[in-house]
Amino acid sequence: MLTLDHLVVVAPDLAKGVAHVRSCLGLDMPEGGRHPEMGTRNHLLRLGASTFLEVIAVDPEAEPPARARWFGLGDAARVRADWGAGRRLRGFVARTDDLDTLLAAHPDLLGTAATMTRGTLSWRFGLRPDGTWPADGAAPRVMDWGDRPHPAGTMPDLGARLENFWLTHPEPEAVAALHADLGLTDPPRIEPGPAPRWTARIATPSGLRTLT
Repeated sequence: MLTLDHLVVVAPDLAKGVAHVRSCLGLDMPEGGRHPEMGTRNHLLRLGASTFLEVIAVDPEAEPPARARWFGLGDAARVRADWGAGRRLRGFVARTDDLDTLLAAHPDLLGTAATMTRGTLSWRFGLRPDGTWPADGAAPRVMDWGDRPHPAGTMPDLGARLENFWLTHPEPEAVAALHADLGLTDPPRIEPGPAPRWTARIATPSGLRTLT
């Protein structure tokens, strides 16, 4: 089973990412922490019992990693271009309890497993050699929390809840077939559009808001 774990905003820097979420949702995201293996840092917003929103960016205080940074963050020019084009909600991460089998079935798309950490938390994550998104973000990054409780349960609850999210894409049928091949449960809606773009509808204390 492969199911939604969290949505990801990829930002040129954390301040811009947090400001974007504040503008869209009217909420200030609490700080998450640092990922020493990737030289990145994040802020996190709980969206449910086992779902959250992540804003992630390069940590300017960290040493560069030995491998390509995840979420395409090793290509600063591409990150800035996507940001300028409004592709800020860049994709999602899906979790599984059998990461090795999933990666073995889709090695070229999803990569290989690596252990990641943030503070005392650790998990296994599928990483492509170049750090890029699978299918340019149309397919999820994949991970496995192991036997640990989901971290959303310990995040501050600011009253935000994910209602739905969807992808516009020039090849919606092909993306839907890819999601089915991956075994994605309750996959997002896919609509035809000129370019790939994710959108999320999130309920907040001030009403329904849209994040792009």
